[in-house]
Amino acid sequence: MDLKEKFVSQGKELGDEVKKKTLGYILAALGLVSGLAWNEAIKAIIEQLFPLEANGIWAKLIYALIITLVAVFISVYLLKLEKKKE
Repeated sequence: MDLKEKFVSQGKELGDEVKKKTLGYILAALGLVSGLAWNEAIKAIIEQLFPLEANGIWAKLIYALIITLVAVFISVYLLKLEKKKE
């Protein structure tokens, strides 16, 4: 392989890597938007169940607990999937 072919090959590999990273960033941004939407939905449900003027602190604690539990379950599930691949 001569020098020109090597540079062309490396350029294509770099372009492919940039495309993969860009796709990853776009998916992460969409995940963030989705997470923010769920954030508002869950907050609205908790506010409906526990009016803020009466139980504001408790509603926020319940919300934090729900989000923490969901994050833990998803994390454990994803780690198990990753271990199965190995």
